[in-house]
Amino acid sequence: MKFLSAVFIVLSLSGCAGLNPERSLTEAVQTEGGLVSGTGTDVLAFRGIPYAKAPIGALRWREPQAAPTSSGVRDGSKFGPDCMQPNEYPELRGAGMSEDCLSVNVWTPARTSAERLPVLVWIYGGGFTYGSGSHPTYDGEALARRGVVVVTFNYRMGLFGFMAHPQLTAESPHKASGNYALMDQIAALKWIQRNISAFGGDPLRVTVAGQSAGAMSISSLMTSDLSRGLFQQAILQSVGVMRPMSVLKEAEEFGMTVGPDISALRRLPAEDLVKRLADVSPPSREVTSSRGIGTIVDGYVVPRDDRAAYREGKHMQIPLIVGTVSNEGAGIARRLALKTVPDLNAYITRNFLGDEARALKEYEASSDADVMKVLSDLVSDTQYQFGTREMLRTVAPRQPRVYRYVFSQRRNAAAIDPIHGDELQYPFENLGALHRGRLRPFDKSDEKVSAAMASAWASFVKTGNPNTGDLPNWPAYTPTNETYFEFGANLSTAPLKASSRLDFIRDFYAKRNR
Repeated sequence: MKFLSAVFIVLSLSGCAGLNPERSLTEAVQTEGGLVSGTGTDVLAFRGIPYAKAPIGALRWREPQAAPTSSGVRDGSKFGPDCMQPNEYPELRGAGMSEDCLSVNVWTPARTSAERLPVLVWIYGGGFTYGSGSHPTYDGEALARRGVVVVTFNYRMGLFGFMAHPQLTAESPHKASGNYALMDQIAALKWIQRNISAFGGDPLRVTVAGQSAGAMSISSLMTSDLSRGLFQQAILQSVGVMRPMSVLKEAEEFGMTVGPDISALRRLPAEDLVKRLADVSPPSREVTSSRGIGTIVDGYVVPRDDRAAYREGKHMQIPLIVGTVSNEGAGIARRLALKTVPDLNAYITRNFLGDEARALKEYEASSDADVMKVLSDLVSDTQYQFGTREMLRTVAPRQPRVYRYVFSQRRNAAAIDPIHGDELQYPFENLGALHRGRLRPFDKSDEKVSAAMASAWASFVKTGNPNTGDLPNWPAYTPTNETYFEFGANLSTAPLKASSRLDFIRDFYAKRNR
């Protein structure tokens, strides 16, 4: 096809009484950075569009800068490079790894009514250290067919995205450092505000969605003054909130273990910094301490921790979907490699000093055979289930609408409940995508759950309400009606059960924060 200089061809249908005018999106779209070509038929994809200047050299560990303009037509058929990370997963579709990785990808219906479409922006997870907007799980083609514009993007991770350092703080006009990943996310959202209308999207109807570290990022964005007005709704999948966050001084101390001289660190090859993170990271992950790498209460991007922000009402009060999978902790628990009851009890004691007796009672393993199940419960509760419950109980009285879900679908009749990340392919309707380096079998039951989630997510993006009429009614969550929708063998609603374990974690943090 030949490139057309016009961005849109508006077809005059005045002779067709009763029909809405349509617009046809050509393969070349005019963005602020220049023309970009797309590929596809009923859904067009525009990949690898820079939203910021390459954060290399002197721009390493600085706020993202405006992307340069280009002449001619940029080839939008290929993803840009993935950001630097420890492992290049085989399923990632980016053009290798590079620090020059700040790009967006857009999927949009090729022909719709003249009305602008709502926008879903996906922020990937991956422990703040790995992931990409190019991952096939997050391909937006299927969701775009449901009448939304889908955007994914890359952001800096690991030391590139979250390293604070006293010298970086000193050179910052805001006297803050770290949170460069959040600054990237804000820059991408601002790019969307300025450019998404060219792709048929409505900048005033933007829903951000993310899982794990992506959802935690959204939680921080909801409390940041810098992201006000950039999105109107949010979907938080497996969000880890309402627990300790790193403060600037603590994060700076961690940064000093990477190296004392920022000038020298800026000269290091990117690959060396990826290795350096592995060298300085603690060998064991503690479940009641702040993360070494992740969002930071820096006083600039994140002015206060999420617990204070939500309790004080200093957050975006917007429609939300928030949920978890039924066995969140199993994957992380396996990596902790605790095998015996004494090992487990020592780990619990270390994490709950001052209240270890109650902790050992709530998380009791009677034999070594029980250790993995108990450890999975501990990780699930402390990292995801507690935070989700407390966040919803805290914000629901102020929010316009809040919906809670639990994902319990066992993939292809698997023997165990789904673990952290197992739901990701379902709302995108990408069950056949490579995931964690392998193709996972699925059946008609999985397809049914996938269609239900995609329908609910698309409805929420369009209306702020996930109910479509095709599924049982999904009532809004309230502190007096803690009902959730279960995406599993049965698509149904159920009341949230009381949990003495989650009550204990609440009480433990309350004592520690006095």
